[in-house]
Amino acid sequence: MAQQVQTFAVTAPGFYGLNTQDSSLDLAAGFALVANNCVIDQYGRVGSRKGWTKVNSSLNTDLGSNDIKSIGELITTDGTSYTLLAGNNKIFKLSGTSLVTLTYGGGGTAPTITDSNWQFASLNGVMVMFQSGHDPLYFDPSASTTVYKRISESASYAGTVNKANAVISAWGRLWNANSTTDKVTIQFSDLKAFSNYSTGTSGTLDVTSVWPKGGDSIVALASHNNFLFIFGNNNILVYQGASTPSTMSLYDTIVGIGCVGRDTIAYTGTDLIFLSKTGVRSVLRTIQEKSAPLRDLSKNVRNDIVTGMASETLANMKAVYSSLDAFYLLTFPVLKTVYCFDMKAALQDGSARVTTWDSIQPKSLFCKQDGTLYVGQSGYLGTYTGYTDSTATYRMQYYTNYADLGAPAVSSILKRINVSVVGGSNQYLTIKWGYDFSGSYQSQNVLIPIQGIAEYGIAEYGANATNVAYYSAGIAIHILTAYPNGEGKAVQTGYEAEINGYGLSIQKIEIYAKNGKAL
Repeated sequence: MAQQVQTFAVTAPGFYGLNTQDSSLDLAAGFALVANNCVIDQYGRVGSRKGWTKVNSSLNTDLGSNDIKSIGELITTDGTSYTLLAGNNKIFKLSGTSLVTLTYGGGGTAPTITDSNWQFASLNGVMVMFQSGHDPLYFDPSASTTVYKRISESASYAGTVNKANAVISAWGRLWNANSTTDKVTIQFSDLKAFSNYSTGTSGTLDVTSVWPKGGDSIVALASHNNFLFIFGNNNILVYQGASTPSTMSLYDTIVGIGCVGRDTIAYTGTDLIFLSKTGVRSVLRTIQEKSAPLRDLSKNVRNDIVTGMASETLANMKAVYSSLDAFYLLTFPVLKTVYCFDMKAALQDGSARVTTWDSIQPKSLFCKQDGTLYVGQSGYLGTYTGYTDSTATYRMQYYTNYADLGAPAVSSILKRINVSVVGGSNQYLTIKWGYDFSGSYQSQNVLIPIQGIAEYGIAEYGANATNVAYYSAGIAIHILTAYPNGEGKAVQTGYEAEINGYGLSIQKIEIYAKNGKAL
């Protein structure tokens, strides 16, 4: 008797994101072994990420093709937004579609800027810029929109501002620290006074005796709710009452978990995300689960993250949280990989749904107050939008985990694969299949038709053959079919597409298979 063809359906494939940590045969169907140049879309489907589009239409001669290494936003008291950038040892301002070089407007010799990895912060209508070993700078558009000066050249300057490399603006004052010299002292300005460090309510906080187990050194600062977070290499100090520095006190100490890089910290609105030696972590969960250090956001790709850090200069790793897309991006510049942590919904164990990007390689990242995600590149500032990388195509790749298709005692003979895709237009989806962990695949290219209106924008939904407006502007769903061959105990399928201006998501996979020989 002929074997009956069985159907195995996966709705919202890749919903759980990557899992390269556990045995693939033990994974739920929603996990992916490859999810590259992908995101988890708002409907829980694995789909193509967006690309980036140039903001400045031409190169600035002072920047040339050098990297944009830092980005910041200043919003003045009247609501005007200024975007400042650092690269090629210079400071720039975005003006329309041009990058304009800011000039030194102070007295005497201009400061020597030898490092572009600045950290920006704003206070009371002024942007400040800090980098270890350099005179801190400021940009005050109420005085001039084309120049910068040393903070020490401000008319209200008092005391001595640190040549720090970590700075935040919180509770109406600036807080700074230097991780390369002092390493244990935080300096804070007077209230609403970016250049006053000796009078009023300015002061310092020495954490030398607070570090547990023999001490630590400051890597970065952050604020959340009314708490000041001081990140060390191996520990985190949490101070309460920082709105009144004179009476603030140590609230908590997180021992054995620190931050490896200043620019890996990102604020999500309800939490702080950062990179530790053991992976990507949430501050709030770390405080709650001190006894479970392996339970982190990167649990399902932990070895990849930890191994990848060994190849990187940690100070050059960048991160950002996108308020519109609800994801945390973390760059690995040497590996030329970005890890995307979806923060819309955690998995049951608290880990994040993770994908990777490899054909977009940001040199810096920044999310503006209005949600615009800036991508610093070589010579250009870009925005995360569209579905090309500055007019170039990129390849989306999604591979399922291996499965025995419900019959572990027999091999599986694939007969047909149906893939429901949302979006895409006049491009091929390459459907792949392989057996028994061989790493070898067969494939078939299936053309996605030229995109028109959605399948709901048809006459039957309107009177007198008139399309209904609610449905006419949607994106079509296409069912693409491949006819595989071969058989094996463990089956894996893969799906690749060259993203050419149209977003693409995979809605459903149906695999039709027969039982083969007994194993």
